[in-house]
Parts: sequence; structure tokens; C-alpha cells
Amino acid sequence: MEEPKKLTRPRTGRMLAGICAGIANYFGVDVTMVRIGYLLLSLFSAGFPGLLLYFILTLIIPEEPNRYDLRR
Repeated sequence: MEEPKKLTRPRTGRMLAGICAGIANYFGVDVTMVRIGYLLLSLFSAGFPGLLLYFILTLIIPEEPNRYDLRR
């Protein structure tokens, strides 16, 4: 049986907290496209709500387990 897909922040391929990389992995798209979309959303929104959203997602989305983690 196939394991259900989980949205996690990867340990590799990330720039800050791995939010964009995690979203790109989850939806199967290129991480550069997600980062450009996030940048455009942040720049063209009033008051940069993207920064607050990024911080909230960092708290909500768990980091992927490492290969030594036994709590899977």
C-alpha cells in the first residue's frame, strides 16, 4: 500500500526554512517556480503579508524526519 503524501520541510535543497522546497516537492513542481511565485505574491501584496505567512508556515509544517529518526 502506498504511503500518503505529507507536506514537510526538506533537510536538503532549502534556502531558509524550506517552505518553498517543501511545497514544490509536495505538488511535484520546480522549486524555482514556487520561489518566484512567492516573491511576486510578497512584492505585489500590500504590507508584505508573505513574510508573516512564511513565518506561520515554518511553525506549522514539520521538518522531514532524518534517516536515523525512529518516530516515523
